[in-house]
Amino acid sequence: MGTYLYGRTMYEMMIGWENDPAVAAQSPKSAEFAQIWQAAEKVVFSRSLESVSTKRTRIERSFDPGRVREIKAEAGHDLNVSGADVAASAWRAGVIDECHVFVAPMLVGGGKRMFPDGLRQPLELLEERRFGNGMVFLRYAVSR
Repeated sequence: MGTYLYGRTMYEMMIGWENDPAVAAQSPKSAEFAQIWQAAEKVVFSRSLESVSTKRTRIERSFDPGRVREIKAEAGHDLNVSGADVAASAWRAGVIDECHVFVAPMLVGGGKRMFPDGLRQPLELLEERRFGNGMVFLRYAVSR
């Protein structure tokens, strides 16, 4: 990933990868991800966030599909969309090319929905991976 598109809440959950050395020190894989995350561009879509506390990060006050398309066109790498509200806006705008889903072996009721109401999007399964702990990774192409 070269650019992460976040909502405020998801961004605030992720800043530890840069601001808390203990997060990266958990394992070699954690240290590797911290380096990747710190090197990436980050765009936070928020009306309420006044400033950011990480490098290579900027705030956009609203989700503008045209601006997201520009970011995609200018990027020489993949973009990641995280956060329920930002992802819903991206789905509605038709700017998502792939969907990566991790299914955990735990049912939890509550929280924000993974996909927005009214979304109907054909997907093509590209990859699936099963892990020993019961987790399943699914990678889909968005059919146009």
